[in-house]
Amino acid sequence: MESFHHRWRKFVNALMQVLTCACALLVVVPLCLVFYHVLKSGLGSVNWAFFTQLPKPVGESGGGMANAIVGTFELLGLAAVIGVPVGVLGGIFLSEYGSLRLNWAIRFGADVLNGVPSIIWGMVVYAMVVLPLKRFSALAGGIVLGMIMIPLIMRTTEEVLRLVPNGYREAALALGIAQWRTILQIVVRTALKGIVTGVLLALARVAGETAPLLFTAFGNRFWNHHLSDPIAALPLQIFNYAISPYEDWHRQAWAGALILLLFVAVVNVGVRVLTRDKFSPRR
Repeated sequence: MESFHHRWRKFVNALMQVLTCACALLVVVPLCLVFYHVLKSGLGSVNWAFFTQLPKPVGESGGGMANAIVGTFELLGLAAVIGVPVGVLGGIFLSEYGSLRLNWAIRFGADVLNGVPSIIWGMVVYAMVVLPLKRFSALAGGIVLGMIMIPLIMRTTEEVLRLVPNGYREAALALGIAQWRTILQIVVRTALKGIVTGVLLALARVAGETAPLLFTAFGNRFWNHHLSDPIAALPLQIFNYAISPYEDWHRQAWAGALILLLFVAVVNVGVRVLTRDKFSPRR
């Protein structure tokens, strides 16, 4: 009887290993297929001209997406300037200050905002910024991406700060250090790697957004020289090229998708590197 139960347990254990492995493959295989298809379709159009030249006029082959690549980083920079300080400071407030009821309301609002479709963000900023200024602009694009980042950074920062042991705070306060200095010089510094991780994840999250930029940045086939002018971005350029009737633009759209995918992959690898020591098993 014991031998039968032993064999049964081994069979169930092997079955569960097979099922969990199959589930893992169901997650990884589609990702690999997407990456392979984008790589196969876009690698042939990735060349020096793609990174250095502006788009050619309609109907002409060649050109590149230099303005869109630079514009993407400009928009991410604007979004970081707007979203990172507000998100980090909001996370500090939730973790270190505030009342129970107020913090619950803020967390609930942030969680709801994290689930709001990005096109709604674009419509809101369109009504708040684009219509009063009567023009699409890089500033409006940076604002909408920054607003999308804020609740994500806020919640990530709060969770990371709450992982810092309370003994650190108590020891600093017992030594007579002011609370704000305790938070900035001890708590935040201890959790800095996690905060940076949350910021990078938020940047990767908004890097591929297209819908809100259609309502704000609009796109531009030339270089952007002022924040009040429309600006190009990789997601916008990919969208415009993908719906065009020109085969050469389709190939460049695949190339742009490959560059955007590689950027997101690099950011995620950077996140893994930052959190490697934190989550690696201790010996």
